[in-house]
Amino acid sequence: MIVVGVLGLSACSALGPAASAHPPVAIARDHLQGFVLTGRFALRQEGKNYPGRLHWRHDGDRDEWLLSSPLGQGLAEIVSDATGARLTGSDGNSHTAATADQLLQSLLAYPLPLSRLPDWLRGCNPDGGDLALDTLGRPLRLRYEDWLLHYEYDSDDPQALPGRLFVEREGGFELRLRIEEWQMLPTALPAKACVQ
Repeated sequence: MIVVGVLGLSACSALGPAASAHPPVAIARDHLQGFVLTGRFALRQEGKNYPGRLHWRHDGDRDEWLLSSPLGQGLAEIVSDATGARLTGSDGNSHTAATADQLLQSLLAYPLPLSRLPDWLRGCNPDGGDLALDTLGRPLRLRYEDWLLHYEYDSDDPQALPGRLFVEREGGFELRLRIEEWQMLPTALPAKACVQ
């Protein structure tokens, strides 16, 4: 998500979302493992704003992020799995690293915990931190080190997934994510317990 603004990739090709190998099934936050998420984001860093669209597929240890302009033109694709991470820009140039976190650190000189996002979306707090719940028992606010996340929901369902996620980091980084659609992917893996 951050790569769009900081790298200033030009939008000249139309990268399409990866074809789904699994049909979507109903979603419950406590059982969310594999998913496809689509939405809009706005990134603010060092006084500059960068809007865009996101298509994210998380399936086991594989993540695919497709970043596009607000009008849908492909900007960059990041693919990360057990073999490493690769960012491909709309100009065809690629960058690689052992993990997505290391890839963005090398490109941006700024630590971004992409590996924590699947847990943070569910409100999981596996490494400690401070998690506040709303009256329905859903994640409301999570503080982890110098990161602060706020969750908002589109329904009163106690198992609802967030419809909006606000991420801030001390030093001027802000990310606003409006999630337009969630799809749960069937998985053979048992549901991982969410530590709260």
